[in-house]
Amino acid sequence: MARILFVVPPLTGHINPTIGVGAALIERGHDVAWAGLPGVVDRAVPVGGGFHPVGTSPGAEWYQGRERRGHARGAAALKFLWEEFIVPVARYMSEDLPDVIERFRPDVVVVDQQAPAGAIAARRAGVPWVTSATTSAELVDPLRDLPRVDEWVRTQLRQLEQEVGSDPGDGVAGDVDLRFSEVLTLAFTTEALSGPVNVPGPVAFVGPSIADRSEDPLEDGLVDPRRPNLLVSLGTVNAEMGGRFFAEVIDALADEAVHVIMVAPDVVVTVPDTVTNVVVREHVPQLELLPHLDLVICHGGHNTVCETLAAGVPLVVAPIRDDQPFIAEQVARSGAGVRVKFGRIRSAELRDVVRRVLTDDSYRRAAAAISVTFEAAGGARGAAAAIEAVAERRPDEHAAEGTP
Repeated sequence: MARILFVVPPLTGHINPTIGVGAALIERGHDVAWAGLPGVVDRAVPVGGGFHPVGTSPGAEWYQGRERRGHARGAAALKFLWEEFIVPVARYMSEDLPDVIERFRPDVVVVDQQAPAGAIAARRAGVPWVTSATTSAELVDPLRDLPRVDEWVRTQLRQLEQEVGSDPGDGVAGDVDLRFSEVLTLAFTTEALSGPVNVPGPVAFVGPSIADRSEDPLEDGLVDPRRPNLLVSLGTVNAEMGGRFFAEVIDALADEAVHVIMVAPDVVVTVPDTVTNVVVREHVPQLELLPHLDLVICHGGHNTVCETLAAGVPLVVAPIRDDQPFIAEQVARSGAGVRVKFGRIRSAELRDVVRRVLTDDSYRRAAAAISVTFEAAGGARGAAAAIEAVAERRPDEHAAEGTP
């Protein structure tokens, strides 16, 4: 039996993929725990898993900042993400992570790419660490054409490790890109979607980890069996800034022979009384709903995209920020969907795109082909097996791959 510690940030899209993996490891008889900010991470821990609180929640500072960040794009959004979230959360987590590792004594630490404190603490303790890449954007070197931005990100990591992780002159800080383990990177995708990747160490393509989650049952009548059913969702973080986009969707599809299920707060969306084919819900049981859908229109969140493609459903993707433009480009390049401009799309153009994706079978065939690769990659069980293999290696094997 091995001891596995997951270190994750307080972001649902980064926590959820680890839950299925951890549950599979628990089922195999391993001792599994999560380290993260209390009040967020602990709510998701599966039966049989442990939880170690680290630091204190950034709370209102982050969520208020998130609203300001809603209008940021490109380099400005990236700068905000690092300066106002990744680095501060790493500082909070670094207060307690060394003690957690000393007490729990993990054989492997699995570290989310946006929780570099986990990599820093594991390196200091000489414990093998594995990268959890819950989005495929970083795998394709998205900053390769922006060398100054890329160097700025690397500088943030070097300074962070020097600040919270290393004693002067110990030779640890600054010699490794903390976003990528030299032992293994778990990629929750396949090359059928991501395309060729460029990372320093070995990569295990395991496909999406889609664990059962607590959802309300599918509402009777939510799906219309007489017409194509479309889901429109911008995710929990972006929904409140989607008023104009939702309005364009309604205008584009109001007279179409489709049934539209729109996920958004009521205060953001107004459906005219004359529109009878659009329903709005604040929440839907997405996993249960997906097999009934013909198309998903979304923002390009990695989990939403992968869950959709796992169901063999094509996409129209309107990326907003962060990794979403890269995910949207992967969808378009794979042939499983079409990318549109979130801030500029108009109803006439969107109507044409939806008609094309619904009537051209090539999009559904491409989505189905990606679904096959996802299933073959193993998902949560495939990721669990890869982590298990790391735990079983001898210490000298890890040292040869760069773990102190």
